[in-house]
Amino acid sequence: MPPIKRKTSPIRVAIIGTGGMAIFHARKFKQTRGCRLTACVDTDPTRLASFAAEHSISEAYTSTTELLANAKIDAVAIVTPDPYHKAIALECLTAGKHVLCEKPLALNYPDAKAMADAADKADVINMVHFTYRNWAPLQKITDIVQAGEIGEVRHLEASYHQSWLVSKQWGEWRTSPNWLWRLSTDHGSKGVLGDVGVHILDFATYPAGKIKEVYCHLKTFKKAPRNRIGRYKLDANDTAVMTVEFANGAIGSIQTTRWMTGHLNRLFLKISGTQGSVSFDSELSDHAYKICKGADIETDTWKIVETKATPDIQQRFIKSIRTGLQDQPDFRRGAEIQKLLDASFKSSEQKKPIRVR
Repeated sequence: MPPIKRKTSPIRVAIIGTGGMAIFHARKFKQTRGCRLTACVDTDPTRLASFAAEHSISEAYTSTTELLANAKIDAVAIVTPDPYHKAIALECLTAGKHVLCEKPLALNYPDAKAMADAADKADVINMVHFTYRNWAPLQKITDIVQAGEIGEVRHLEASYHQSWLVSKQWGEWRTSPNWLWRLSTDHGSKGVLGDVGVHILDFATYPAGKIKEVYCHLKTFKKAPRNRIGRYKLDANDTAVMTVEFANGAIGSIQTTRWMTGHLNRLFLKISGTQGSVSFDSELSDHAYKICKGADIETDTWKIVETKATPDIQQRFIKSIRTGLQDQPDFRRGAEIQKLLDASFKSSEQKKPIRVR
């Protein structure tokens, strides 16, 4: 794709959806040079007004249509629940706006592909908010693996563990809509697999390459009488375990759960090849990784390597708009991950491995 037209003046950004994650986006955009947070959107007027006041945003709207008709903006960050991503993104792309969308990109691969196709047609910058691409060690691991420094990949372990179903460190999920919707398919949730498993799928395949077969077991444990709290039916998966085979023949195990007591928000990755292994554990450090290769293989010695911070996705999104050069992860990458999610759900339902085509 040829470079997108550059924009040198400050990029005017609107945030669509003002729930918990929107606070994170607002803070990041305010820390990013070359942009201004000028508008926000939410269907809840009270929450909208509170968010606009907290972040000193002058324009607030109750619909995306109203935003696009009245606000002078260049880009949007879509931070709504998953079911609304597609419709909002398509509306904004049609209006020629650059789009950063929360993950997962859509509810299924056909919808995600339609969004990627629309973004290509609109010829605008489009990115998916895979947060952990921001962590320098994970970026460095990708460089190491793809450069062949640990030889041919043979085995991978990846996990994303949270404990908020057994801990109140992030709040009381039983009384908070912000958490309850994530446990309910009626409210558009794809469960722990769609919510945070999407991150570990991205980072397993980012360095190791495409997955060609997945065997997934999804589980939903009872959490309340009749597994319901108020209007929320608690039927979305809360644990996922996958065995996968990569395109090069390597195999791996990938898992995620909300029940991992003692691990508030832990991301772990280890990739082993014919000439070494490289590993990252966010609980040990979010700025270092471990590697065992060369002479260290014979003594099982792991060296800790510190990394320098890399730009976060909000910074890279704005830079892409200003330079006209599309950065990653884009909507096409989001659609690739959505294909893996679809295959995982199908595998669990049919209780057999699924080829990813």
